Amino acid sequence: MRPERPRRVVVTSPRTSAARPPRYPVTREIDEQTRLGEVYMRSLVRTQLRLALLVCTVLVCFVGGLPLLFLLAPGLSGVAVLGVPLPWIVLAGLTYPAFVGGAALYVRYAERNERRFAELVDRR
Repeated sequence: MRPERPRRVVVTSPRTSAARPPRYPVTREIDEQTRLGEVYMRSLVRTQLRLALLVCTVLVCFVGGLPLLFLLAPGLSGVAVLGVPLPWIVLAGLTYPAFVGGAALYVRYAERNERRFAELVDRR
């Protein structure tokens, strides 16, 4: 004959019906500048810095590449449009719109990053 198995018993805590402590919101962590709040803010600042460096790098490569273009293609330097040399037109006509476009893109993506950060904080 088989030995009888011990009967299973469910063990529960007497505090299972006790009220849970209130959640500590992340916004409070950030306001009180706790270590967790610092981690959240550091991640936002790092994301914004990465975006700024990317936009600046693209603009510097674009604006810095124009003189290189005219150096490598010397025929373009001699071209004049309405009596104005082509390099002046390109530098005056392309660099400022590039800076404005880069700034607009930066603002757009920075606001997107901040929205995502706010959603992340609200979820916690």
